[in-house]
Amino acid sequence: MNTAEIFEKISRERIMIVGDVMIDSYMWGDVTRISPEAPVPVVSITKREKRLGGAANVALNISSMGATPIICSVLGNDDRGKDFQQIMYDNNMDRRGIVTSDNRMTTVKSRVIGNNMHIARVDEENTHNLSSIEEDMLIDRINRVLKTMPIDAIIFQDYDKGCITPRIIEEVTETAKRKKILTTVDPKHRNFSSFKNIGLFKPNLKELREGLNIEIDESSEESLIRDLQNASLELHKRQDIDIVLITLSSKGMYSCDFRDGKPKSLLTSACAHSVSDVSGAGDTVISVITLALGAGLDLQTAVYYANAAGGIVCEKVGVVPIDKDRLESDLKVLLDK
Repeated sequence: MNTAEIFEKISRERIMIVGDVMIDSYMWGDVTRISPEAPVPVVSITKREKRLGGAANVALNISSMGATPIICSVLGNDDRGKDFQQIMYDNNMDRRGIVTSDNRMTTVKSRVIGNNMHIARVDEENTHNLSSIEEDMLIDRINRVLKTMPIDAIIFQDYDKGCITPRIIEEVTETAKRKKILTTVDPKHRNFSSFKNIGLFKPNLKELREGLNIEIDESSEESLIRDLQNASLELHKRQDIDIVLITLSSKGMYSCDFRDGKPKSLLTSACAHSVSDVSGAGDTVISVITLALGAGLDLQTAVYYANAAGGIVCEKVGVVPIDKDRLESDLKVLLDK
């Protein structure tokens, strides 16, 4: 398949995203002086914006690639939850997987951007796990979606805000395995070891170190690959992971594929881009690699797609989804020779 055929195939995929959603709120402005009250900049706000964030940014990336996302999550039954659903509506997103609860607040992350620089962030959130009643509601909603429409892959997008619990993981992965649906995970610390029988597991280097309580020697490429391969083997044995993908920031990505019995390792260099902001790059990577694997690409090519996409979004300030046209254009130049 050439790049155009792959993107056309991707556009037919339906991807379920299970995880913590939030509103990314932005205040943009100009800085011309320091406050007389404290040594901090004074930002004169010129623009305000609310975007879908967290697992919902993964959904935006899926949508930007032309595919269909279905978000399954729990919002607070509050004004910000209503704002969130309105933004979903404005983006033509399916809302059938959304559950609301009187006992949670909708997460909002407010960022202050002055002179195109990220100056401060204020978080308003609950981080406790869903109650058993909330778990029941979310699992019921997920099962209803799976019964009423074909799903090509399920992404677990975890931000340690409590929407993903060991019970949610176990029940959804069992259903996915029974229905032969690809599962991919972007983990955080709390549930790191709870993800088992997973198709692809994508921690970054910090999450890997904390999740396995290990050290990684980055002093040379040889030592880095050795330690990453050992860590991947540990994940495969302990949690039955088929593919481990570790994002390494400026060093690129490391993947280890266990699907054929003998592990196959690959270190992929980072794409050369001017980095303005790494926020949301992980969301883009898990989105694009899930779509690429769902389209039947081999792992090396799928990693290449995800690596290129992650580099593109790092050029923008703030959390933004991938620009499909830019990605397709870049990949045509690089791959369709």
